[in-house]
Amino acid sequence: MRLPQTATGDSLAKRAGIMLLSLSVRIAEEFHSKEEASMPLGDLARLAKRCGYGALCMRASQVGVQSPPEIVEAAADCLAEAGLAVSMVTGDFDTVYNNEKGPSALTNITPYLDLAKRLGAPRIRVALKEESDIAHARRAADEAAEHGIQLVHQCHTLSLFETVESIERTLSAIDRPNFGLVYEPANLEICGQDYGQATIERLAKWIFNVYLQNQLLKPDGALTLPTWCGGDVSFDLISVHSPGGVDFDRVFAGLKAVGYDGTVTVHASPTAESAACYWVLNPEELDEEVKLLRRSLAAVEFELVDLRVATSMKLRACAKVISGRPSSRSTRLAAR
Repeated sequence: MRLPQTATGDSLAKRAGIMLLSLSVRIAEEFHSKEEASMPLGDLARLAKRCGYGALCMRASQVGVQSPPEIVEAAADCLAEAGLAVSMVTGDFDTVYNNEKGPSALTNITPYLDLAKRLGAPRIRVALKEESDIAHARRAADEAAEHGIQLVHQCHTLSLFETVESIERTLSAIDRPNFGLVYEPANLEICGQDYGQATIERLAKWIFNVYLQNQLLKPDGALTLPTWCGGDVSFDLISVHSPGGVDFDRVFAGLKAVGYDGTVTVHASPTAESAACYWVLNPEELDEEVKLLRRSLAAVEFELVDLRVATSMKLRACAKVISGRPSSRSTRLAAR
């Protein structure tokens, strides 16, 4: 059974004016091969719950549009059992690889909507590479709006969302209230863009999710990514709470200043080891990461949704739907 929109993590957080902390299943993938999960979903869900996350950000490595219906059903049941919401779905591998086929989802968004609905996800990540993709994005957003679902694009290299100017121009051209942005300061930094309060204020009305991953820019970095705006950029991967990388205090202060009350997703959980073994899951590090994030958010007076309250509200909402009495406090997952 699809959970009512009152049961999603986002709506619970917005109703209470607090944030939902989400963990991306990206942490259980290889860095260069994003198609294979290194941990079963059940184990990852239990780990996320144990460490204090309220949601998982789902990707095709765990479940996607390529998955048989029984796999999708099993994933939905697994997350329900763990008491976790789904903050977002990236439903195929072309989108996560940001390749030339990435925008193809926009021409047939229906399977992605079906996946999001079954998982109770409020939004779907998509990709735009060329100006011609904008018309497809409008049509896909219109279809998604019929189901109360948002479409979002991550700040990302080699896309129409590389620079702040291009992001603003593209979102203005799409001009749909349910099409927004996954604000991702690390990618903005790679592209030489400001990611602090001024940029957050500029893009605030489109920010539907926030990604946290971190890097240390250096000429001899272990990894190199190409960009359209600045050529190749090298860096080392570091944990979200490691010093010297993205200034998340600036990011959180900027989000606080604009009244952001959506999801914050930890998209990476690196160890101190090389990129080759970067995605080694370390429960102690995940636990420490959550503690440090909570401390940073508290410093700017953000609160995180209480998982016990969220689970209780979810169960009550389900009971009302089953009894034919949907909650009067139900809210649509439309753009802010």
